Amino acid sequence: MSLALDAALIATLLWIAGASLTSRDLFRAVVLFVVFGLLLSLAWARLHAPDVALAEAAIGAGLTGALMLDSIGRLRRKRRPSAAEKR
Repeated sequence: MSLALDAALIATLLWIAGASLTSRDLFRAVVLFVVFGLLLSLAWARLHAPDVALAEAAIGAGLTGALMLDSIGRLRRKRRPSAAEKR
């Protein structure tokens, strides 16, 4: 059972990494990156490294994901033409 769980975790990590890298939609890529970070923290926990798992979840998925989502929001606001530019 443990080997099957580890194999499924590895396969899912590889699939999500590929999907995140090849996604054309920025929001989808960032969400997949956050999911990748959370699954990677699960992998660290499976390797009996709880300190690294907590750091990955907090920094890798949490903080970095929030900063990337904020960046996407700022990019989308910047791309919208204002009322003066439409005239």
